[in-house]
Amino acid sequence: MTGPWHRDTLSIDQQLALTTAATNLAREFDDTFGRETIERFLHSSYGEFAGRAVVLNFLPLLAERFARQRLRALARVEGDGDDGRPVALFLCTHNAGRSQMALGFFTHLTGDRAIGWSGGSSPAHTVNPAAVAAMAEVGIDISSEFPKPWTDEIVRAADAVITMGCGDACPIFPGRRYEDWDIADPDGLDLDAVRPIRDAIEQRVRQLVDELLPAPV
Repeated sequence: MTGPWHRDTLSIDQQLALTTAATNLAREFDDTFGRETIERFLHSSYGEFAGRAVVLNFLPLLAERFARQRLRALARVEGDGDDGRPVALFLCTHNAGRSQMALGFFTHLTGDRAIGWSGGSSPAHTVNPAAVAAMAEVGIDISSEFPKPWTDEIVRAADAVITMGCGDACPIFPGRRYEDWDIADPDGLDLDAVRPIRDAIEQRVRQLVDELLPAPV
């Protein structure tokens, strides 16, 4: 967690938004998890963003989205949410460039046939604008994504864990398929320099999709 926070420090609007988020998650997961677990995941997810958020009004929404992903991952780990679709997790240092572009390609290519997640060992404040622009050039919108950390349940729920530059910080759990992609970091680069990185990621992702979702014979 980035830093301590307390519900009393939130504005009335933020408190109401967080309460609404808890209600939304409880409605979605009430057959799987108790309210205490749901709120714990929501509040810890909020804490992950509280110390580095650029726009505070978006915090409850980000927390809800991240808590939903974590709860879905935990359900898979516990055998309650595995629908047979493969899960790919893309990890890099800041979850702002490489892993976000890889997730964008993976989601675009697989649709609802697979599940894609991403994370970073030291998440940035925002997604790299050059990465957003490079992906927009190929018709994929990643502008609504946000840098986030990985958590144990997310890694344990993944079938394939793809790492890109996070080194020793990348998590290792037995039984997962791991690949390390040697791809340059687009941080600080302009759009012209990011394009070949984007294209290299696309090539790798297409190969991964072919392996996870082989064409029927």
